[in-house]
Amino acid sequence: MLWYIGKRLLQSIFTLFIIITIVFSLLRLMPEEGYLGSAADKMSPAQQEVYLTNLGLRDPLLVQLGHFYTDLFQGDLGKSVTYRTDVPVVTIIADKMMYSVLFGLGAVALSLLIGVPLGILMAQMKGRWLDRLGTGYIVIVVAVPAAVYYLVIQMYITEIFHLPMLFDEYNPVTWILPLFSMALAPTASYAMWMRRYMVDELNKDYIKLARAKGVKERTLMFKHVLRNAFIPMAQYLPATILFTITGSIYIESLYSIPGMGGLLVDAIQRQDNTIVQGLVLVFSSLGIIGLILGDIAMALVDPRIKLGKGESVR
Repeated sequence: MLWYIGKRLLQSIFTLFIIITIVFSLLRLMPEEGYLGSAADKMSPAQQEVYLTNLGLRDPLLVQLGHFYTDLFQGDLGKSVTYRTDVPVVTIIADKMMYSVLFGLGAVALSLLIGVPLGILMAQMKGRWLDRLGTGYIVIVVAVPAAVYYLVIQMYITEIFHLPMLFDEYNPVTWILPLFSMALAPTASYAMWMRRYMVDELNKDYIKLARAKGVKERTLMFKHVLRNAFIPMAQYLPATILFTITGSIYIESLYSIPGMGGLLVDAIQRQDNTIVQGLVLVFSSLGIIGLILGDIAMALVDPRIKLGKGESVR
């Protein structure tokens, strides 16, 4: 297990290096006017040149990249250029992260509370009305673009239930619609996969044999079928949690939530490359960590899976 974790961490560091290097290089191809912000009109060409030189944008790309990684190893992601001038990126992201964490964990908890039991009931009532209703919900969520039903929820649900349209951290009611919106897709995913894995388990020979021996349906369902069906889901649960924590870019922008997703949109619009680089690093790290934790979780849930030298769940 330790050998496997060490190997995956080394692979992850190399992957992060490639991602950050590509993003860093692409951002340097953006127009330089974005670095000047609203002060561009107040600067002469000479002043603009001095400002860009001080930012290090006149250095060769490899030199800029070397400075970036040197600062990164010291825990310095640079300072904001246009979003909050001269404020450390670490401070800005830390201020926004708590909102994304709260909404992300809340959405995952809500989707697990609804999606897993829904998938279980759909498997038990295969072909009946609840199964058809749940399948219809899954098809709608998967087929319809998320932006469409997010807007429908914000425009019409707010009127029907008299809920606020914008987020206010001091008003608990304003948390309802964003949490509900963020939980829609994960709920459909959990229900779909739980149903699929449980139906597969129910059709296996050992279940038929247990039924023939007179094992109670409740015992059969929760002691054997549910446990075995949850093993494949365990692999993707940590990744889902960490991906959700990064925040939904669209939902955070739609409800004016001051999280990391909305921050990414603002940073791109203002061409604040230092913040964009920091957020890409955070998002990529969380995604890769989620994949590693998923493998470990699957091995812990199912003792038959061994993660060791020359072995992997993938």
